Amino acid sequence: MWSTIIIIFIILTLVLWIWALVDILKTRFSSPILQVLLILMIFLFPVIGSLVYFQFKHRFTESKRSFEPAFKPRN
Repeated sequence: MWSTIIIIFIILTLVLWIWALVDILKTRFSSPILQVLLILMIFLFPVIGSLVYFQFKHRFTESKRSFEPAFKPRN
């Protein structure tokens, strides 16, 4: 019983950790040093670092949209 709970917790921790690392590598940050610091935080504190990253991600990233359509006005 307890071993199953521990294994599930370890798997969820690994999924959260890998998800955070992949997201950090794919996201555009305001400075490259910030990206390195976030990766170090994730490696040193996997669970807490991942949760803090996902909580405050919007403050660290650039808010440029990748798709900006040019609409023609109607005459």
